Parts: sequence; C-alpha cells; structure tokens
Amino acid sequence: MAVKTLKPTTPGRRGMTTRDFSDITTSKPVKSLVKSKKITAGRNNQGRITTRHKGSGVKKNIRIVNFNLPVGTEAVVEHIEYDPGRSANIARIKDQDGRYHYIIAPNKLKVGKKISCGPEAPVSTGNRLPLRNIPAGSVIHAVELTAGKGAQIVRSAGNSAQLVAKEDDYSQVRLPSGEVRKVRSDCMASIGSIGNEQHQNIKYGKAGRKRKMGIRPTVRGVVMNAADHPHGGGDGGRHGVGGSVNHGAAPRTPWGQKTLGYKTRKRSKTSNKFIVRSRHEAKRK
Repeated sequence: MAVKTLKPTTPGRRGMTTRDFSDITTSKPVKSLVKSKKITAGRNNQGRITTRHKGSGVKKNIRIVNFNLPVGTEAVVEHIEYDPGRSANIARIKDQDGRYHYIIAPNKLKVGKKISCGPEAPVSTGNRLPLRNIPAGSVIHAVELTAGKGAQIVRSAGNSAQLVAKEDDYSQVRLPSGEVRKVRSDCMASIGSIGNEQHQNIKYGKAGRKRKMGIRPTVRGVVMNAADHPHGGGDGGRHGVGGSVNHGAAPRTPWGQKTLGYKTRKRSKTSNKFIVRSRHEAKRK
C-alpha cells in the first residue's frame, strides 16, 4: 500500500495525502456480512457524554470479520476489500462448504491464495495455527489470549507480533508495543504481518476530514478559564503547565487526575502474571 499525494487545488488539500486503493479488488461487499455501525456520539444510554471528542461523522456499514475460523477450514481468497470500521484491509474467503468469511488481510496476500486453519496447516502467510505448531521467531498477527475465543490482539494495520520462545504450556510473544507476554500454546495465531502498513503516514490535511470520521475538536486546557480546567487562567496569557501558573503542579485532566507518567493500571490485575517484560522497560534505561 502506498500513500497518494493530492493536487493542492485548495489550502485544505495542500499537504493532504490519502491511501492508494490499488490493492482493493472489489467495492461490493457480501451483504450478509455487513451491518450498520450505530453512532452514539460518545454518549451512553442516559445521553451523557462518556467519551469526549466524538460525534457526527458519516454513516458506516462495517463488515463482520470472523476472528475465530473453525479448525479444519480450507478456503480460497476471492477478494481484498476495504472496511470502513478498521485500519486494516480485509480478505473475503470462501471455504470448502461454500460459505463466505472476512478475515484480516495480511501483507502480500493475493487473490487465489489458499487459506487453511488447524494444527496441520502449513506455516504460510494467512494460515492459522496453534502457537505450539508455529516455529519460534515467526511473525504472527490476530493472536488469541483465551483458547477458542478468537483473535483479540494485533489486529490493526501494519502491526505484527513475534513468537520469541516456547516453554511448557506457554509461548512468549513480543507484541507491537514491545511487551513480551505469555500466551497459552493452544491459542491460535495467523502467520504474517498485517497489510496497509502505510496507514499511519496519512496526513488528513483539514479538520473537516476528521469530522467525517466522527472526531470532534479537542481544546487545550491552557487556553481555558481557570473555572473550566486545572491548566486554565493566568494573568496576561501565561501559558503552559507548571511554573508560576499553577505552582509547579503536575499536568492533570479536567477532573484533577494526573496524566503524564501517572500509572493507572491496577497492581492486582490478574493478567500481570503473564507479562514477562513490560513495554516500559526501554524507557527506564
């Protein structure tokens, strides 16, 4: 996938880039695998905003992706498609029973490629196997955390994990964040890295393009009044966090919660015992 530069016909398009859809083979999804995405505008069932900076946006018909292909599935890739609900491309596959499925499309997956799922599947791009059957050092994606639940992590564009070691009933997987985590060896994972790797390099160019995505503006706390935010106020327009504005206090959220460097993960979280190496280790050195 390449980044496509637009002609600067307007100020908003100057510097704007978009993705190249040359990898997409069809624009017509399978109707039975499409559902409308409900727009909540960041509000809960009481109408209160629980997620800020969300709202409006264009209507989306997202695709139903199968993250838990049945063991024994033998399928053929029919199309590479675009999914408005995720950053990665998806692949339409047709199994041996004539049923259609959508899966995350790994890099270099082509139309006509055969996909298989199970312990006996070959170690090839797009195939899905238990971690115990994948060689150490392999690049993987769409990894299960609970056997039989389906892929839960490493599902976005350009991401990949690496199987670094196997011992007893657990395998050690290096995640995109740098964290090394234990995962049970009977959990499934797909071979290869996820495509559309240039997704992070797209420049949106103007605010209106973000509004169409359902993202509303974010206002900095330092430009607010003192009554509206801990960073607000200041005589004569003194900006910034710390110093004479709020006597060296640490940056905080509008509700007074510390932000930068403040640990919010529970020490008693049950999954802590599976973390072999924290993603913060590199920062501490």
